[in-house]
Amino acid sequence: MTYQVLARKWRPKVFEEIVGQPHVVTALVNALESKRLHHAYLFTGTRGVGKTTLARILAKALNCETNGISSKPCGKCRACTEIDAGRFVDLLEVDAATNTKVDEMRELLDNAQYMPVGGRFKVYIIDEVHMLSRHAFNSMLKTLEEPPEHVKFILATTDPQRLPVTILSRCLQFNLKPLSPPLIAGHLKHVLTAEGIAFEEAALTLIGKAAAGSLRDSLSILDQAIAHGGGNVNATEVAQMLGSLGGDLVWPLLERIVEADGKGTIEEAQRIASRSISMDTVLEDLAGLLHRVALAQAGAGTGDDDPYAARVGEMAARIDAGRVQVMYQVAVLGRRDLPLAPDEYAGFTMTLLRMLSFNQDAAQPRSAGSTAVQNAAPRAPAR
Repeated sequence: MTYQVLARKWRPKVFEEIVGQPHVVTALVNALESKRLHHAYLFTGTRGVGKTTLARILAKALNCETNGISSKPCGKCRACTEIDAGRFVDLLEVDAATNTKVDEMRELLDNAQYMPVGGRFKVYIIDEVHMLSRHAFNSMLKTLEEPPEHVKFILATTDPQRLPVTILSRCLQFNLKPLSPPLIAGHLKHVLTAEGIAFEEAALTLIGKAAAGSLRDSLSILDQAIAHGGGNVNATEVAQMLGSLGGDLVWPLLERIVEADGKGTIEEAQRIASRSISMDTVLEDLAGLLHRVALAQAGAGTGDDDPYAARVGEMAARIDAGRVQVMYQVAVLGRRDLPLAPDEYAGFTMTLLRMLSFNQDAAQPRSAGSTAVQNAAPRAPAR
């Protein structure tokens, strides 16, 4: 049997399987149940958050032969199975990135006047619609102004700012949000459990961060991690694959800085550099760790799914909140200034030494005499 990649195998088939977009799903379900159907829908959002998937599920909901117009398409009738297979004659999917010309769009829309062949509605899914030319938009606008009752448009784009206002005003717009790393990690845990693949929670946290809000990207990274780990998903292999530190490496570095151990800090920096990890990534991970410590100090916690929650709590109790804020700022600014440094490693180590200097100043005790002198108020001159 041919292997199917996880991103395709676990692509949602019904609204209930959509992850992280409850505001969009609720609105579409309510509209379908009340039969308040718009002629044009616009899904916006970054890559891999479910725009095209939602469009196909909506097409099934509009054309299901068993349940009619319903928020719960059966998935078994001819229309549902053909839409899932990508061969439903009344569903026309267009990639606007490769079909930008006005003649191509006009030819496509000329067929909109004809009744559906086998479905209830003729559905046009136009992906990356912002790539259409100005003349192609004008051609589409004529159809959107007076759409036939049997036609539904579902537009998808990652850049809605490039769409003409005349198009936006004629669409029901839904903005799909990037998914949070914990939400992505939770979904990956569900996938791996169902697939019977062993994994470590810390590895899923790393993948969730690397996916940058895209569920599809996270599943692609997970496929790569499974291959890299020989059928298992562990944190060390994933960190190596992604070129990131992982908690087991970033923690010793922070420990040395907090202890004001200059020699130990540089030794940790050299150990990290020997792994050919981007210094930008190191500072990003260090800033992320300090952010979690600051949250713990504020009483917000880091979440039950954080494998380093106990260590974060210990660090939060160990150092002053002001020092955490200063170190976070130094990490962020050091990351910004990396391109200006003589080389990346020099910029990285100078950032660590800057953190170290603040910690040494905070840790250095004052003598009683010096404290008395500093606190003594100057006397007024005698008159």
